Amino acid sequence: MRSVIMSRLALAFAVMLPLAAHAASEKVALDKVDIDIYDQPSLQRGVQLYTNYCMACHSLKYSRYERVADDIGIPHDLYLENLVFDDAKIGSLMENAMEPGLAQTWFGAAPPDLSLIARVRGGDWLYTYLRTFYKDESRPWGVNNAVFKDVGMPHVLAEMQGLCASKPATGVQSEVDPMSGEVVGGGGCENYVFEGEMTPAEFNSAMRDLTNFLVYVGEPSKLQANAIAPWVLLFLVILFIPVYLLNREYWKDIH
Repeated sequence: MRSVIMSRLALAFAVMLPLAAHAASEKVALDKVDIDIYDQPSLQRGVQLYTNYCMACHSLKYSRYERVADDIGIPHDLYLENLVFDDAKIGSLMENAMEPGLAQTWFGAAPPDLSLIARVRGGDWLYTYLRTFYKDESRPWGVNNAVFKDVGMPHVLAEMQGLCASKPATGVQSEVDPMSGEVVGGGGCENYVFEGEMTPAEFNSAMRDLTNFLVYVGEPSKLQANAIAPWVLLFLVILFIPVYLLNREYWKDIH
């Protein structure tokens, strides 16, 4: 009995520890971003960014190239030609070739799979995280992050954003400009160690696209579910009429 109780306590601790860590991270004020998984151009730009900057380290092992290509409107041949850099087939899982042992040596921990990261952390957290790396010489890669203290990941997007000289402020609402499609507002660096290839608005827009893609990947069935939901509700409304009449007919002679 004692061993059973101890094993259950250990299981409860294992479950609650990540939840507690996640709750602690939410104390940081997050930048707000407009997520629209029906915005196919945004998703297409997002998967391009993910493939070029993230996939070498972070897999999407619960997704398949074919499903992603179909959902975001990219023909299979174009996807294979431009977004698959190994001999994977269109029906393959979106895995990479990084060895966990080597990753442990290089980064201190193997980079996590990101299939469900948006469901665990949320779109605002991802958007803020991607944009708030800053210089910190005390860290092995020379950078830290405003929402993930002592992060072990290098700033792989520095060529696009540049490098913030100090910790950026967070907790700002951003908006998508309907004319240009760029994300305006949303905080950012006040000063830079060096500037990147993009303006702050361009980088914010790129990170919105990447976040949008990761939110879609976390629950791709949501596209179909939201599309059929009105028809399901309409069916239930119509079904209610014969069910109501049948119920009334059945009970009319029962007292």
